[in-house]
Amino acid sequence: MVDRDLVLRKLADLDAYVEELREYQGLTVAAYLADWKTQRVVERTLQIAIECCLDIASHAISDRKLRVPTTYAEMYEILGEARLLDVSLCEAMIRIVGFRNLLVHDYAKLDATRVVRILNEHLEDFMRFRAAVLSWA
Repeated sequence: MVDRDLVLRKLADLDAYVEELREYQGLTVAAYLADWKTQRVVERTLQIAIECCLDIASHAISDRKLRVPTTYAEMYEILGEARLLDVSLCEAMIRIVGFRNLLVHDYAKLDATRVVRILNEHLEDFMRFRAAVLSWA
């Protein structure tokens, strides 16, 4: 059985991270590049928001005894197969976890335009994930 309290705590954390990121919405690429402190805050907060979603996905997969994923992206595929996430949300979360991998493993190739686009156009993906989780947790 899903540990609802754990999931709700993770969702509360996710809410806080997204709210912190919203303070930076409207940021331009030039402004982002001009301020290393802003870069760190935005990048690290995006990373921990993504990892929060991964924690929830992992818990759901384990709890439901779904097949074991071999990658983070596959976690969302599995949730889609189990009809816990719709196709468009699966695709969005797979893209966002790919971005997380760049943040963590290939920092030198991080594209400022992509960071700012995620910040300005894709925070709602986290809220869509949150809503999906609440529907089955």
